[in-house]
Amino acid sequence: MNEIINVVKEKGYEMGSLTIGEVIDVANDLNLRVSDVVIAEAMHKNSMSKEEVIDAVLNAFAHNLYAAEVGITSGSSFLLGKVPQELAVNNFEKRLFEDDFVNRILVYTLASQVGNHSCGLQPCAGTGDSCTYTGLFRALQETVEDKEELARTVSVMLKVGTIFRAGKTSTGCNMEGFGAGAAATAATLVELRKGSPKAMERAMVLALSPTIGNPCTPRVMVAGLCSTHIGGGVVIGNLAANLALYTTIPVNVPVDVMISMAAAVHPVSAKQIVPVVIKYMQPFFKTNLEVEHFISDDIKDREHDTINQTMELAINEARALAGKANSIVKPFGDAVVGGSSQAVGSPTNTGRIAHELAKGEITGVKIELYPELFARRGINVPGILMGAVLGASTDNGKAYREVIQKVLDKKIKVDIVEVDEPQLQKVTIYATEQNSMVEALNRGGARLVLKKASPSIEEARLAAQKLGIVLVD
Repeated sequence: MNEIINVVKEKGYEMGSLTIGEVIDVANDLNLRVSDVVIAEAMHKNSMSKEEVIDAVLNAFAHNLYAAEVGITSGSSFLLGKVPQELAVNNFEKRLFEDDFVNRILVYTLASQVGNHSCGLQPCAGTGDSCTYTGLFRALQETVEDKEELARTVSVMLKVGTIFRAGKTSTGCNMEGFGAGAAATAATLVELRKGSPKAMERAMVLALSPTIGNPCTPRVMVAGLCSTHIGGGVVIGNLAANLALYTTIPVNVPVDVMISMAAAVHPVSAKQIVPVVIKYMQPFFKTNLEVEHFISDDIKDREHDTINQTMELAINEARALAGKANSIVKPFGDAVVGGSSQAVGSPTNTGRIAHELAKGEITGVKIELYPELFARRGINVPGILMGAVLGASTDNGKAYREVIQKVLDKKIKVDIVEVDEPQLQKVTIYATEQNSMVEALNRGGARLVLKKASPSIEEARLAAQKLGIVLVD
């Protein structure tokens, strides 16, 4: 422990307030397991022996294990019914996952949620992630016989959980059952499988990525949806752990940056995304008739009218999407090199239209991109240039690799500018006979919204049609 404390001091970290990244850094430098540092920090912060920390970690789950037992034996939930009991019949005969260990984590996680609705669950960031931690704990109890090894694994899970508890400030499953659950599952499984500290960091970053900004409002009042939030955290965490353990997948984002981003997005999601979710999900909220007795008929009538309007709006929107959808016999657009049909395909096609409108020898290209595209210029500028200068299609890998050198060889002036307008991508070509300009809005699937064009927007539309580029409203 003294060695850990000394390294923490040397690095300027604070024992007792270590970030996940700092814990991993110290463990990596000392060639220790992450759990060594986590337990040492708890010993130092609480003036406890190792044995006392181990006992405290394991005893922390006493109530939540009881809730999980209720959920898997006798409890019923207004959101999940008796699903865990159905899945546990005949020694887990009906499987959610072929891997027995992961399957048990999932069932016990769902059981914890049913127990939460029956007798309550002790929350961490919320009760959603406590469901995952409890499911993990019970499955680990049945798998890991050695008490210290069990406590080591669980200590890592709780270190992650307590960080998310501090970061959760509003509604949002990205900092609770889905996000925190995925990150904690990834870290726990890497520790259990004796992975390196660096593998744990990669796993947590991978696990967090798909959870950013995810709201929890639809699941706390709508039947069934919670199951794939808390269960999805387990599945994503397991996937991330295995990718980190069994492959050399490159991950260059520090885990502390990922967690900080999740915490920063969290309140933004609550203000911006959650109201939209409530609008569409409110018709399906579970209601309590006894509570409704206290609500005036006028309010209930207004809510009823709003719900009917929302349902009609949603159906009409769904029909509009279906009307715009491709036939299944030709579902895909052209292939896009560079890794993203939105970040590369759509701006490349803007450049292709501009190329079609220009005349003579090209002497310069001006590229104007909104902040997200500008930040991703490393992958989209080669595409835009191959479209603008060469007229190459989005699937031309050879042109994508060679265009920068060709532009340099031809001494074509290139100006790349960041602009504030959301979704904007504008390509201006300077040529000896006729300049051209195409201003468009970025859309996925290599599509774009045509806003302005020179010599004319009509010529730009005809060029897009000739090139097979899909324009959308």
